[in-house]
Amino acid sequence: MQNRKVDIVVVGGGPAGMSAALSAWEQGIRDVLIIERDDELGGILNQCIHPGFGLHLFKKEMTGPEYAEYYINKLRECNGISTLMNTMVLDITTDRRIIALNRTEGLLEIEAGAIILAMGCRERPRGGIPGMRPAGIYTAGLAQRLMNIEGFLPGKEIVMLGSGDIGLIMARRMTLEGAKVKAVLARRPYASGLKRNVAQCLDDYDIPLLVRHNIIAIHGEERVTGVTICRLDEEGKPRLETAELVPCDTVLLSLGLIPETELCRSAGIELDPVTNGPVVDENMMTKTPGVFGCGNVVHVHDVVDFVTMEGEKAGLGAARYVREGLVPAKQIYFHGGRNVRYVVPQVADPTAKEGITVSFRVSNIERNVRAHISVEGRKLKSRKFRIVLPSEMIRIDMDPEILSTITPGSEVEVAVEGEAV
Repeated sequence: MQNRKVDIVVVGGGPAGMSAALSAWEQGIRDVLIIERDDELGGILNQCIHPGFGLHLFKKEMTGPEYAEYYINKLRECNGISTLMNTMVLDITTDRRIIALNRTEGLLEIEAGAIILAMGCRERPRGGIPGMRPAGIYTAGLAQRLMNIEGFLPGKEIVMLGSGDIGLIMARRMTLEGAKVKAVLARRPYASGLKRNVAQCLDDYDIPLLVRHNIIAIHGEERVTGVTICRLDEEGKPRLETAELVPCDTVLLSLGLIPETELCRSAGIELDPVTNGPVVDENMMTKTPGVFGCGNVVHVHDVVDFVTMEGEKAGLGAARYVREGLVPAKQIYFHGGRNVRYVVPQVADPTAKEGITVSFRVSNIERNVRAHISVEGRKLKSRKFRIVLPSEMIRIDMDPEILSTITPGSEVEVAVEGEAV
């Protein structure tokens, strides 16, 4: 087993990992290692050939590969950032030791001053759908890779279950390549993806969106031949009298994303039961000192620019930890109130000099609302929204002056008040 010491190790070379490494380097850390299991940096961006990236950070539309290339080129300019490609991290210990494996160097043990977890997320699998398991069932992300990187069209007649952003984008992509997307089914009374993707990917191409619908059976032995779909009642139970057979040769699943947290579990890092990602503070440090998380491994984002911003914050925090080794003694605790599903960060230092950004998602659609951040009924900050959607993450900045008014140990509530749709 080969052994080495590194100031900061970043696990994952996607947008979060690349921005974290750059941020640490800009803080003066000249021994940063990125470990990536693929053969190139960029992560999921490499297969996202559609535009829509970079609007917040660069004020222009970029494709996923263009966005990735920008950060890859910046990394190449930084003497002191190295990479281990085609390398799998097997384990992380609480004392910041990493066990990794690759073909050229074999088994590696790396001792890190700080670790930044940026493994991203993975797709939710099929579950609870009766029927055989014939060929022709894909997750939307796998279909995206097959088409955009491998050059393979997965099918010609498609039914999609779920309305996440990757699924909506793939409905358009497959239509452009000559496939027929017969329907996109959403179990909820609304699409799970961004409004702009519903408009640009479904409405513009006359692809039907069937809300409150589900697949109750998949037909076919060697290859999918069709699915039975039906409407759902208010409780989400199938209304069997509405069952309909839809012939197709392919089923795409776009059932949402979940953080890739196997390494967090093996390292004993505390996870949030709602986000399924690690509990973090305003510097993106987990409750295990010296181990940070950022991007989709912490909570699933809808915009890559926000992933990048979290990576920058994690890199800054990790650099400070390597230099100072300090853990904040004073903390406040955030939690979700009315119509707030989760809040990140979950804990924060009220003396943070840069202030903090509170990110959260709502549980239900509401119009003409106000989001409040308050302590014991005292409103610290409010922001008005014309509409809030579960598919769109909300971010509210809290400056140091506001934070300084909060007593350490206090519970800070984030809540939304408005009219339910």
